[in-house]
Amino acid sequence: MGERVPDTAAEAFDALGADYERVFADIPARDEALSWLTDRLPAHARVLDAGCGTGRPAAAVLAAAGCEVTGIDVSSAMVALARGQVPGARFEQADVRDFEPPAGGYHAVVAFFSLLQMGRAELGAVLSRIAGWLVPGGYFVMMTVPGDFEDLQVDFLGRRIVVTSWTEDDWVRRLGEAGLEVVRSGTSVHVPAEGMTEEHLTCLARRPGGRPAA
Repeated sequence: MGERVPDTAAEAFDALGADYERVFADIPARDEALSWLTDRLPAHARVLDAGCGTGRPAAAVLAAAGCEVTGIDVSSAMVALARGQVPGARFEQADVRDFEPPAGGYHAVVAFFSLLQMGRAELGAVLSRIAGWLVPGGYFVMMTVPGDFEDLQVDFLGRRIVVTSWTEDDWVRRLGEAGLEVVRSGTSVHVPAEGMTEEHLTCLARRPGGRPAA
């Protein structure tokens, strides 16, 4: 029997669908990050949810706060779920690596665990792209699984995927190199409904300029 071939991100999340939301429904650090962000955004802020998944909780929370939310995801199944669950936001199937945003930029971009399945060179380029999409003073909020690994094959909820990340210090440095100021970063431990316990890294960053960070 040959070695198992990993799924692409689209294949994995098309298969997982609503199960992903169920397993990762309760992440207090993610809820705190969303609250931190919504407290700082202007009325009708334009927000991009990069790797929106099922639309919950991020797009749903942001739309309920009055934001104009666009969600993108490589998974057609996730986009279909998000459109049904969060009618107050707009969703499209797209990859953050080649997504072309509309003119005017975003007041915020969020990326919850959606930057894991690409190589480090691609990841660095994506961070620079995201920084360029933000208006001066705009925010970037992200969560990921930190660590010193690249193209690591792991089993994730029954799927075989390839993941990449950096340590917390390296994430802070890379965000700075992309042109973002890290306002706050920190790790937390998450015990999912099923699967392995994970360490999560949250980074709250902003593009310099505009109104001061709080």
